[in-house]
Amino acid sequence: MPEVSTNGRGSVSEIFQLLRDGSPHTRAELAKHTGLARSTVAARVDLLMRMGLIAPVADGASTGGRPPSRFALNPAAKIVVAADLGASHATIVLTDLGGTILTEYSEPLPIAAGPDRILAWVVDGARRLLGELGRFEADIAAIGIGLPGPVEFPTGRPVNPPIMPGWNNVNVRGWLREHLDVPVLVDNDVNISALGERTVAWPDVDHLMFIKVATGIGCGIVSDGRLQRGARGSAGDIGHVRVSRGSDVACACGNTGCLEALASGSAIARDLRAQGYDAADASDVVDLVRQGDLTAIQAVRQAGRDIGEVLATSVSLLNPSVIAIGGSMSRAGEHLIAGVREVVYARSMPLATERLAIAQSAAGAQAPIIGASMLAVEHALSPEGVADAFVVA
Repeated sequence: MPEVSTNGRGSVSEIFQLLRDGSPHTRAELAKHTGLARSTVAARVDLLMRMGLIAPVADGASTGGRPPSRFALNPAAKIVVAADLGASHATIVLTDLGGTILTEYSEPLPIAAGPDRILAWVVDGARRLLGELGRFEADIAAIGIGLPGPVEFPTGRPVNPPIMPGWNNVNVRGWLREHLDVPVLVDNDVNISALGERTVAWPDVDHLMFIKVATGIGCGIVSDGRLQRGARGSAGDIGHVRVSRGSDVACACGNTGCLEALASGSAIARDLRAQGYDAADASDVVDLVRQGDLTAIQAVRQAGRDIGEVLATSVSLLNPSVIAIGGSMSRAGEHLIAGVREVVYARSMPLATERLAIAQSAAGAQAPIIGASMLAVEHALSPEGVADAFVVA
């Protein structure tokens, strides 16, 4: 069996990295890019084709004689599994290596049901979907998982997740690998939502912040084209930044005046209930806004201002090109975003806001599942992933 090297200029992976974006290249173009002899390139292209990683595409333009053959990524070579495990729902999809969703399944499933039940659901769901496609476990290149709580990314373990009883320090990667022996990547739902939003709406933007406003508030940060997680995975935890309004409001974290305690969907619902409204959660708040209730609209606009207060500092620190607002509260439309814009544009320096777009998420509810799939795809197509997941027949 030929060895798949991941090191040095002459590696098979180096050739593949030039082809993985789907843009076709000829052997001559690959030789020019790598500086390798054409005979060496030809041998490695043949190897990648036998691995199934690349396939011929329409012939290139001829300068006389036979047109040169061109090659590009074969998205169907492998499959990735992606799962978005939310507070009260679970979604699993299979995608190809281009990120195209091939099949999916969702059901109401509370994360509080515990890791054994939830992770067994992921394994069973992946096997069922594979069967629907006529594919096999050997076809899986990687698994991407999003969880609704803090995750230490290098280990894939949840860290003191507030709404995930029984999950603290659970070896999610190890549990899944016992049943599906493929690489597993685990991250929190806001980080993967940032990846999903960038993939769908801003693929050429290297500096982006995704703000999820729902039961809680969190932020996913893409800087210089890379997701930023921080030293322990807590980067972007803006929900527990103190804001000036309501400094005596208690937060579930034990502090007072946290952004989440004032501006999350559950916080707005709490304040509306105190005024006599029948508002159990964020969905009820959104319904009131859509009905044109002035009190609810004003409460959502004020929540936007509170979020804007924290983001104004973030804009000065990170200088993003885009701030995308997602989560269930984003369905309240422009009222929330208007409050964010009002404060960010007023308090940040003109240089930082001159070309700053603050917009509603384009990916919407699909952001986390798309992001989870891209997390897996990026690993599968990396030099390490190629070595791990692809075996030459």
